[in-house]
Amino acid sequence: MNTVSQPLVIGRPSLLRIYLSEAAAELLRLLRTPSFSVPTLAFPLVFYVLFGIVPQGHWGDLHKATYLLATYGVFGVIGPALFGFGVGLAIERQQGWLELKRVSPMPTGAYFFAKIAMSLVFALAVILELSVAAIGYADTHIAIGTWLLWVAALLLGTLPFCALGLWIGTLVKGQAAVAVVNLVYLPMSVLSGLWMPLAAFPTALQKLAVVWPAWHLSRIALGVIGQIREVHYLSHVGVLLAMTALFLSLAALRLRSV
Repeated sequence: MNTVSQPLVIGRPSLLRIYLSEAAAELLRLLRTPSFSVPTLAFPLVFYVLFGIVPQGHWGDLHKATYLLATYGVFGVIGPALFGFGVGLAIERQQGWLELKRVSPMPTGAYFFAKIAMSLVFALAVILELSVAAIGYADTHIAIGTWLLWVAALLLGTLPFCALGLWIGTLVKGQAAVAVVNLVYLPMSVLSGLWMPLAAFPTALQKLAVVWPAWHLSRIALGVIGQIREVHYLSHVGVLLAMTALFLSLAALRLRSV
């Protein structure tokens, strides 16, 4: 008896599956990169314990541990966005992976979705570990609704830093991006009042804080968590959205030329 072979038909994977697969691969890659995952998860917690929990007390009407929970939360969530996009894109450009992905059938959006998803996963991990430390060891009391709103503000607030990291990644290649990101990340964190209140700085530096996107996100975080009053949320959100659009536009121009 003759049998007629049927052609093997492989269905086209769904767009959602492509996006999720790329995000899972990106997350796994970074979890297997200790030089990224260990500092990203450890540094915010170590700094918060050293400066927010060990020397407990108040700054006037401010509860030190709660105040620094908000600001070190900002410090912790912008790190994965800056390094994940800035350093990741720069290394992939140098190694030729970006060109390979460009000519592959994978949608361009999946590449950026994967990096944004990675930033959010690491950001959420940092938020959770800081929250456990604050609530468990620093006598910090936050209503569940307030905490959820604070978490949402921090996660959404990573977008301008993803855009900034993307732009940096288009400017330099390889390990040079690590130095450039650090030159932006650390001074911005200090001068935005994430490590200590801006009142400890000279007046001129306090006035210049408005140029940093981290300062605007920290004002939102501090307002949500109840450590400062009269926060102009719409203006801070507007500045962050404008900075996101600016950095995305600059990155798009660079990507067209590289």
